[in-house]
Amino acid sequence: MGRSKRLDHRQTDPFSRETGGVLAVADQKTLPPSVKRALHDGVVIPAHPLALTAARTLDERRQKALTRYYIASGAGGIAIGVHTTQFEIRDKDVNLFEPVLRLAAETVEEAVLDRPFVKVAGVCGPTAQAVSEAQIAADLGYDLGLVSLGGLSDWTDRELIQHVEKVADILPVFGFYLQPSVGGRRLSYDFWRELAEMPNVMAIKIAPFNRYQTLDVVRAVCHSSRSDEIALYTGNDDNIVADLLTTYRFCVEGKVVEKRIVGGLLGHWAVWTKKAVELLEEIKTVRAKRETVPADLLTKGVEITDANAAFFDPSNDFAGCIPGIHEVLRRQGLLEGRWCLNPNEELSEGQKEEIDRVYRDYPYLNDDDWVMAHLQEWLK
Repeated sequence: MGRSKRLDHRQTDPFSRETGGVLAVADQKTLPPSVKRALHDGVVIPAHPLALTAARTLDERRQKALTRYYIASGAGGIAIGVHTTQFEIRDKDVNLFEPVLRLAAETVEEAVLDRPFVKVAGVCGPTAQAVSEAQIAADLGYDLGLVSLGGLSDWTDRELIQHVEKVADILPVFGFYLQPSVGGRRLSYDFWRELAEMPNVMAIKIAPFNRYQTLDVVRAVCHSSRSDEIALYTGNDDNIVADLLTTYRFCVEGKVVEKRIVGGLLGHWAVWTKKAVELLEEIKTVRAKRETVPADLLTKGVEITDANAAFFDPSNDFAGCIPGIHEVLRRQGLLEGRWCLNPNEELSEGQKEEIDRVYRDYPYLNDDDWVMAHLQEWLK
């Protein structure tokens, strides 16, 4: 989400796409079986924000506290180096891409978990940059690379496929359909059909905020030979509950193929995360029983969309989406302030009041009391 200009990564990379293959890379990394099982079962993966001091430097203490919060919430993983972490971490004068990935990986390791925890690293830019970022992530023990194609609007589908293949040579890929309205690009059914055949593509985040384009991805995966190998995740913050409750069904060569969106990789789930975990477990129970979806669960879905509108600021083309997330985390004490690397990024006019409203109207959606009870142990 966010302003379109934030998603043009080309200026951050000195290499052109034609020179993207010059970097030497290590052997291809594969997905550990326990992580693959968790990914296919469906988990909550928050898009990890960036904790900054008032001087706009990395606040390591609160950055680690956020990771601990997600772990304690029962989230099944984190995604870091993504839009919610702020793309400016890659700027030469900021240079935080490797430090924030390292800090998150170390914090997860320190937790000594007895369950799989999916570590996803954002990967973006032209091929040389994407390959370099994927190698950093692989070296730090990340499981998958979420490959953003934002900023590559003039590339052909064939060039995009070759680009993703080079990343997949290093790290299992989490495909990503970013909504065109905020810097993504329209991607055809044929593109997703070809991408789904790539052996090291293990999951796809579907986030076009569009029913037709969401359907393109699911149908393409169902028609591929790897339908059972790819886990689908919603990134449609405006339609979370309905995405997770829907069974997609297609006729493929005379046979019925069904597919679900099993979990979510969401900026929205960077806040009120414990409630998001409870929501996904409730939805899994409904799915397992294969009964009629309770009407109150659909109503809750609309309430969550309303809350998301307050956080993500679609009324202003998502300009306040990162400050909106920060504002909620600030109120909970997890962040000290709303500061972004770009000092011009702030809440839009009226956005604070909208956040006040959804807090007031849907108090059962937040996990503030639980956060307050555990905050000091996460800030240690």
